[in-house]
Amino acid sequence: MTDGRPAGVRRPTQADVARLANVSQATVSYVLNSNSAISVPEVTRQRILSAVHELGYVPNGIARSLRTQKTYMIAAVIPDITNPFYPAFERGVQEAAEASGYDLIVFNTGGIAEKERRCVRSLQQGRVDGVVAVFFHLKAEDLRPLLERNVALVRLEAVKKGVSSLNLPLDNLYVDNVAASRTAVEHLIGRGHQRIGMIAGQSGPRQARVRGYRAALAAHRLPLDEALILDGDFSEDGGHRAMQSLLDGPQPPTAVFAANDVMAMGALVAIREAGLGVPEDVAVVGFDDIPAAGLITPRLTTVAQFQENLGVRAAEMLLERLDGSAPEQGRSEEMPYELIVREST
Repeated sequence: MTDGRPAGVRRPTQADVARLANVSQATVSYVLNSNSAISVPEVTRQRILSAVHELGYVPNGIARSLRTQKTYMIAAVIPDITNPFYPAFERGVQEAAEASGYDLIVFNTGGIAEKERRCVRSLQQGRVDGVVAVFFHLKAEDLRPLLERNVALVRLEAVKKGVSSLNLPLDNLYVDNVAASRTAVEHLIGRGHQRIGMIAGQSGPRQARVRGYRAALAAHRLPLDEALILDGDFSEDGGHRAMQSLLDGPQPPTAVFAANDVMAMGALVAIREAGLGVPEDVAVVGFDDIPAAGLITPRLTTVAQFQENLGVRAAEMLLERLDGSAPEQGRSEEMPYELIVREST
């Protein structure tokens, strides 16, 4: 047996697909390689795909790579595969990549600096044509080896990044986390809260989201109490512990902004365990709008980043870089956010 076929049975070729579909081999190639520059009627495309299925044809990826000098693989580098934000982001990347004939591999770094560096070393070995990445620790200079090997790179960021001084095409996609966090805290201020706590993470977007929290308090002339800013490591347990500490303080807050929805959910549990109600005793706002945010009780007010759309656009920027349609210099493109008001405030 070879590739699931009995010995001596010939593997179907692209020419076999063309004969069965009654089209040219070039047309088969256009369809299977998702060549958007060539218009193929939908009825013809479906006939080709039916022939592929009937014959059990599998394209020879190695031959294609040798012919085009491309791997037709892109990588998504994420810091926490268990965080509900990232599967939707990854799904968006995959949808856009597959539509252009690329496959996706995923690297999970755990948000650890050494694992991020190890990931970059691995990607330098020519395994992928491009990378969509969320790096918590690496700076632009750390990515030079990838870019110098003509590996396209798009970073998802928490703030706008200027054009890199590397003189290499490093692209950035971002949601303004400072403005988004300020919007979330100003929503609580608008509800009459003046003593507002924050459950922050320990890395990644922490700095931008804390800046937004501070900016909202300053804009409304509310005092900043550093004791009300606690780290929750972006986990549910961390959010739970931080909320318990806030409630145990001499002057507990009447509202809390959690830097992601997972920590906000841990905070909700701690508030209920203390015999308090949400939002009547303590209001809670999260960040990300993960699917569970609209399902828990009370439903969570949160900042939506539209993570699947982020993934799609990040992949599109990468594909534009790969097909040569992107500007020569690196880009920094902003994506929208929205405050979703629900019952927790």
